[in-house]
Amino acid sequence: MTNADDMLALARSRAAQLAAPGLSPRPRRRVAVLACMDTRIDLFPMLGLERGDAHIIRNAGGLVTDDTIRSLSVSQRKLGTEEVVVVMHDGCGLHGASEDEFTRALAADGVLPTWRLGAFDDVEATLRRSLIRLRSSPELPAREHIRGFVFNPETGTLREVQAAPISEQRP
Repeated sequence: MTNADDMLALARSRAAQLAAPGLSPRPRRRVAVLACMDTRIDLFPMLGLERGDAHIIRNAGGLVTDDTIRSLSVSQRKLGTEEVVVVMHDGCGLHGASEDEFTRALAADGVLPTWRLGAFDDVEATLRRSLIRLRSSPELPAREHIRGFVFNPETGTLREVQAAPISEQRP
């Protein structure tokens, strides 16, 4: 059996627990969280979230990409979120990775994607740039409450990274 088969069987056995009758798609806490897909990041206990509290958007690195902005725009404009929290982390697989090596490996397989890996050398600088991009994105009507944090999976600690005030930012 594959993992997907196991997951399907488990979901069938827990249908009553998984059902959310009457739960709105609008997050109760009016917040959207963007985070890295790293398996060590368990956002619900980390941020004190329950099902229905927040929209969760995850990708490699927790990076602000065009698709992230699309999802956040839907979250705000269609489903009422007013805050964005970005969670990156120490020891990310994109930290210190090589864009060129990754691109060459894809090209060797005949793949020429329209996107980039998103490798970075400084997690805090990358997070600051992400916060600036979000705060300057006209697709997002609610840009006043955007904050960023770096999680340390070794210690379990979360630290805030400050970006320049909105008035001082340039994309």
